[in-house]
Amino acid sequence: MPSSFGFKLNQAFEQHGQLCVGIDPHESLFDAWGLDNNVQGLDYFANKVVELSAGLVGIIKPQVSFFERFGSEGFRVLETTNQRATDAGLLVISDAKRGDIGSTMVAYLDAWLGRGSSFSSDALTVNPFLGLRTASDFMQPYLERGKGVFALVATSNPEGASVQLASRDSQTVAELIWNELHELNQVTSAAGDRFGSFGAVLGATLDFRRFGIRLDQGGVKTPILAPGFGAQGADLRDVRRIFGDASGQVIANVSRSVLESGQQAFQEAIKRASDDLRSGLGG
Repeated sequence: MPSSFGFKLNQAFEQHGQLCVGIDPHESLFDAWGLDNNVQGLDYFANKVVELSAGLVGIIKPQVSFFERFGSEGFRVLETTNQRATDAGLLVISDAKRGDIGSTMVAYLDAWLGRGSSFSSDALTVNPFLGLRTASDFMQPYLERGKGVFALVATSNPEGASVQLASRDSQTVAELIWNELHELNQVTSAAGDRFGSFGAVLGATLDFRRFGIRLDQGGVKTPILAPGFGAQGADLRDVRRIFGDASGQVIANVSRSVLESGQQAFQEAIKRASDDLRSGLGG
């Protein structure tokens, strides 16, 4: 049986650290790389990011929307990008934020995590607000093939707070989802796994106490995908201050802060970010 996603994540951490490079092909970044804002520019940019990231980090996170804006041609680039990343030994978290009901959710999971999927993803970000159990009920075949999901829990965009801070039975929506992910990891993880395969997206710029989220839960740990470092304002050197004892389960995502350095300085920007993260983790 293939290793679980949680096991593969732990291996990536041990081999390359906890930094994740987000592939976010903003039009402005094309300018920084001297590329045209078209499919050819997208193809060069995305695949060059994979090439330059391999060996320096263990995880990449393509932001699907920036590929989707080019239609079917953009998706073909994404397929190639993800396959090259997989071939290079990188874990691929596709940031597509899919989520739906019943058979529709199965179709999304098949598209991104299914056997022979063109998108070659190890994990997928999902929107849990149509019911987290809808996704989890259908995840077992994918878990057995080493796949994972990351559910939106508490995000950095200010507009999200009106939903995520809404409460039921004295718990916020964000807290309920976080606790459910923790429970799922306790019952679905393989023996000896440090991390579960059900992860949470938590913005690094947030005060989690405001959401009622307790990060210091025992048992199998819930992986935390943390956008917000770099351009959005959170400092990698503050990762332990932000996440406390849970900092060891954080996938620290950086995108614009390293991508905008341009092609020639990109690897040096990754190395500086990695050093900052190690410092923040106390390494």
